[in-house]
Amino acid sequence: MAKRGSRIQVIMECTEHKDSGLPGTSRYITTKNKKNTTERLELKKFNPIMKKVTVHKEIK
Repeated sequence: MAKRGSRIQVIMECTEHKDSGLPGTSRYITTKNKKNTTERLELKKFNPIMKKVTVHKEIK
């Protein structure tokens, strides 16, 4: 059986890639504890399309 808890899966999407107009998207899936982190996540991750590290924000 799966564990029940306060961790949920979230999708991270690149913010710079949307503004650049290039085709495709850079997305990552991660987990967060919704009790401890109530606001949206914002992490620096590698964007393979732009070939550099960019800011990825949580989308709903």
